[in-house]
Amino acid sequence: MKTLALELSTARGSIAWLGEDRQQLFREWPNNRKNSGAFFENLAAAQKQFGAPETIVVGLGPGSYAGVRIAISAAIGLQTASNARLIGLPSVCAMETGEHEYCVVGDARRQSFFFARVRTNDLIEGPTLFSEIELRDKIDKLEDNMSIFSSEKLPQFKRAAIAYPSAMVLAGLAQGSGRNFASPLEPIYLREPHITISKRGEVII
Repeated sequence: MKTLALELSTARGSIAWLGEDRQQLFREWPNNRKNSGAFFENLAAAQKQFGAPETIVVGLGPGSYAGVRIAISAAIGLQTASNARLIGLPSVCAMETGEHEYCVVGDARRQSFFFARVRTNDLIEGPTLFSEIELRDKIDKLEDNMSIFSSEKLPQFKRAAIAYPSAMVLAGLAQGSGRNFASPLEPIYLREPHITISKRGEVII
């Protein structure tokens, strides 16, 4: 199966290709959320080298909403041209950790943080929102040997080590069996979209 994976949910972007005859490609870069040029350059290079994919898998977050949306839009555009199967997985299930089971925390803004627990690359808890105090209490109750990761520096949670989701892990998971994939694609929302009604009665999201 010719599989293309796209991961843009954190400050480290990556793409991966897994194909026939052990063909593979993996590229990663500092992911500037205001400039997606590096992503499209690497995507074009993969297309030129390998052609059209049969499956496209996208990391759905949680994380950078803008990054995930860019990855989804690119995947939909490629699907139109290639008729590939389009699927998604939570990015936290594809962390480069080497751990069978681990937890992930992240800054959800508005003085809140998310918590998720992953086992064998499957999401078994969350992502759930907590205040800083609530999350500290949650972490304190975890097993002492439970690994905790974050894709950004969170000094208030000393047990959290830095790790990033990987497009290569996503590609490998997409080629496996017995796993539930998201389709159609949508970013993982940690809270309901904020809606404002303008003075003229227009809905602004």
